[in-house]
Amino acid sequence: MKKIMSLLALGLILSVPGMAAANHTAPDTTNGTQREKAPCDCHEDGHHHMMHKDWQAKMEERQKMLLSWVDQYTPEKKAEWTAVIAEKKTLSNQWMSPENAAKREQWKKEKMAKIDQLKKQFDAGKITKEEFIKQAHGGKEMSHWKTFHELRLAVEKKDNKQSALLLNQLLEQTKQHNEKIKGLLKK
Repeated sequence: MKKIMSLLALGLILSVPGMAAANHTAPDTTNGTQREKAPCDCHEDGHHHMMHKDWQAKMEERQKMLLSWVDQYTPEKKAEWTAVIAEKKTLSNQWMSPENAAKREQWKKEKMAKIDQLKKQFDAGKITKEEFIKQAHGGKEMSHWKTFHELRLAVEKKDNKQSALLLNQLLEQTKQHNEKIKGLLKK
């Protein structure tokens, strides 16, 4: 039962990005005429659009918090952090642009094919749940989120040494993420 629930939860998690890729348009009733508006940059409407806006706001808030920690624990890296974050935003905007829709769709198909293959291996008992999750995430186990969480705890404990160490680790992970996006854009 636990395995079934885990697979259902994973399926739900993996299906949400698919919903984000849906290209919906909304009617525009300005001036009494009804015409189709161009879709939002996030390709969502209604409730999902608001969730995306909330997510964007949350990421902006995290970025501000992160930069305040940089000021406090690794001020010598402020310029490097600022450049890496700016590059991350630029790359993200390029990746999500309409010009790269085909690349995103191809990436999604490849990712889903890999997930299907891993699911077959998991169902056959050839890999464990932990191996399934690790491989589904590209072997990284969402390390940047884990590092951010550990950093937040270190800051709360006022552990200056650990906070600085984790900030440097997160900086390297962010640089690696940027390189991964650059690679996807070049395909």
